[in-house]
Amino acid sequence: MKRFARLFTALDQTTKTNAKVAALAAYLQEAPEADRLWTVALLSGRRPKRTVTSTLLREWAAERAGLPLWLFEESYPIVGDLAETIALILPEGGGGDDRPLAEWIAVIQALPKMDEAERKATILAAWDGQGPVERFVFNKLMTGGFRMGVSQKLMTRALAQATGIDEPDLAHRLMGDWSPQTTTWDALIVAHDPSADLSRPYPFYLAYQLDAGPEELGAPSDWAAEYKWDGIRGQLVLRGGEHHVWSRGEELMTDRFPELAVTRDFVPPGTVIDGELLAWEEGADAPMSFNALQKRIGRKTVPKALLRDAPVVIRAYDLLEWDGEDIRARPFDERRALLDAALADLPPECPIRPSPLLTFETWDALAALRAESRERQAEGVMLKRRASPYLSGRKKGDWWKWKVDPLMIDAVMIYAQQGHGRRANLFTDFTFAVRDGEALVPFTKAYSGLTDAEFRKITAWVRKNTLERYGPVRQVKPVHVFEIAFEGIQKSPRHKSGVALRFPRMSRWRLDKPAEEANTLDDLKEMLAAYG
Repeated sequence: MKRFARLFTALDQTTKTNAKVAALAAYLQEAPEADRLWTVALLSGRRPKRTVTSTLLREWAAERAGLPLWLFEESYPIVGDLAETIALILPEGGGGDDRPLAEWIAVIQALPKMDEAERKATILAAWDGQGPVERFVFNKLMTGGFRMGVSQKLMTRALAQATGIDEPDLAHRLMGDWSPQTTTWDALIVAHDPSADLSRPYPFYLAYQLDAGPEELGAPSDWAAEYKWDGIRGQLVLRGGEHHVWSRGEELMTDRFPELAVTRDFVPPGTVIDGELLAWEEGADAPMSFNALQKRIGRKTVPKALLRDAPVVIRAYDLLEWDGEDIRARPFDERRALLDAALADLPPECPIRPSPLLTFETWDALAALRAESRERQAEGVMLKRRASPYLSGRKKGDWWKWKVDPLMIDAVMIYAQQGHGRRANLFTDFTFAVRDGEALVPFTKAYSGLTDAEFRKITAWVRKNTLERYGPVRQVKPVHVFEIAFEGIQKSPRHKSGVALRFPRMSRWRLDKPAEEANTLDDLKEMLAAYG
């Protein structure tokens, strides 16, 4: 753990990309294989799950430090991070426990099988034997919130430097359903067998947001465009007589969409399709709302009623593998032609539909099509250079998303809560309400969109204008109006307002507007009728 803690410190103390890559590459060359494997797993999102409740950890840490629990609770929001708070208040330990990272993770994974007394004794012994940084890292791993400030892309670059294996090859090897418990460093990285995991998807190619118009991209004839559907980005992998469905976040979702099993009867093995999973009724001109699809996202099994009410199709964007061959290096136009040919004669019972390419000769014509996006339950349009290969990760230049302008509503701030991390001393998380006669009805929360200077200003105001405290939440005078931007609106029986927003954020602090001029609940309902 000491070696891993030194790596963590080195990564935390620099913002320079090359320095981060160099430190990580050196670690991946020198550390024991089991520790290397766990480091790669951690940096690719395969973190251990929380094994102890934060309530118990706070109680045990306060007891070990000889502090009253109320003092710990007052310190926690100021520090802004539970793992760091515990590491700071504990008395100095011996620091002599030199077990490697993999062994400490094994300790963490064994905690749920212990009774509470044994679990407490194990954690206290761990704290006593660790130095401050090792404690902090151990706590982060134990609470399931571990971050190292290194993206998977940078980790893959460092791994390429450490092993001499090409980055694209490594990016593909690291996809799929693996964990340090199911593989070894040698099997995953060194002696990799491409046929070992037929379910493995390809790394997703991600687009950059196009903030200005597309005129600077050159001739419209060099570009293909299609609607950016509001669903779940996924890959359908058909190999070895089986099918697998993967989300962009590398989550295996095959069981959640059983209607896609029939694709094996109509699409040949050795095919990988990139597309969007959407709830779409047969014969409809547009998909159902994201809310209909969301009902299926968290389910491992789907009841018949939900299969009937929210049938899923995959709108195919791209063809990544055909006849067992990786064709990502071919131009988009060529891949798209193969995709259209492959899907041309599929019967209606096969839930794969090509995402239609939009016909336009000028950028103004595309802008007119983009303006129709919300009517089609789309978020905007995607632009793809016709000559572009299918790359890995977010690359600027060939793929762009040109989203429609967000919806806006003016709302009154009624509650405030402190943030976390570097913003732990600021109030950054707010609850907003709209007017309903003389009453204020809460309808959304937002915590992004303001500058640091604006957050400092509103924090000073909150501290002077608090009406009530409810734990970490403060009720404030309902006088400040904020313009809330959001991507979509839908019905929600769980909210008093009856609506829920998608991706709400603060776009502007309306210092020019009194609370009496904020929007109303009727305004929200009109938006729901128009866009829900």
